[in-house]
Amino acid sequence: MQEPTIHSDTQDHPAAAAVLSPGGIPRALFVYALFYGGMTVLAGVLGFKQVALGPLAVEAGIFAFLMLVVLSSTVSHLYGRSVADRMVLWGFLPLAASILLILLVLMLPVSSAMPPENIAAFEQVLTQTPRIMAAGPVAYGVSLILNVRIFDWLRGSGSNDGNLWMMVRGGIASALSQIVDTIIFITLAFYGEFPIGSLLAGQMLAKVVLSLVLVPPLIGLLVRLAKRLDR
Repeated sequence: MQEPTIHSDTQDHPAAAAVLSPGGIPRALFVYALFYGGMTVLAGVLGFKQVALGPLAVEAGIFAFLMLVVLSSTVSHLYGRSVADRMVLWGFLPLAASILLILLVLMLPVSSAMPPENIAAFEQVLTQTPRIMAAGPVAYGVSLILNVRIFDWLRGSGSNDGNLWMMVRGGIASALSQIVDTIIFITLAFYGEFPIGSLLAGQMLAKVVLSLVLVPPLIGLLVRLAKRLDR
């Protein structure tokens, strides 16, 4: 029986020659899809801490979110935009499941053996307003799909654009999609609660800088790793 292969958007993608996992997809794609699902869940939890990076202040969830950007761009480069789009859409499944499980756990009665300060800390981290809970998935879906589209569009008709341009367009796509993500999330979550202009500007600046610094080398690293896994 012939092994199934991934049908990519351009002929030079290595998917057709990749080592397949037991599920019939390239091994690297299988690994990256698992990693991607974990990052969708972790991003929301990390976002409760604000970190200082020199003069920049940013919520820590950006690091997990940038990994989602890196993974989706890597998958788009190797296996085609349509595969990356599907991975982004399937990412809603672990995201929705984690939200439902958090709501369930918050509704369950607390054990009497749990110290009050631990209860307060747990509820402070995991309790969100409905606006924030709704804003996260909307910003996730729009910005990640946009990232894949921009990354693929910048590739143009060139089937083999070289590692340097691959990393550059990854940084550009990430920076632009992070601007959109920030506008959507902060507007949906906080508009009308307090003036959001300074928060928007600060978060966009921080996320654009991190996108340009971190995303390009990470895409290069994951592409090289994928080629080793699929060899």
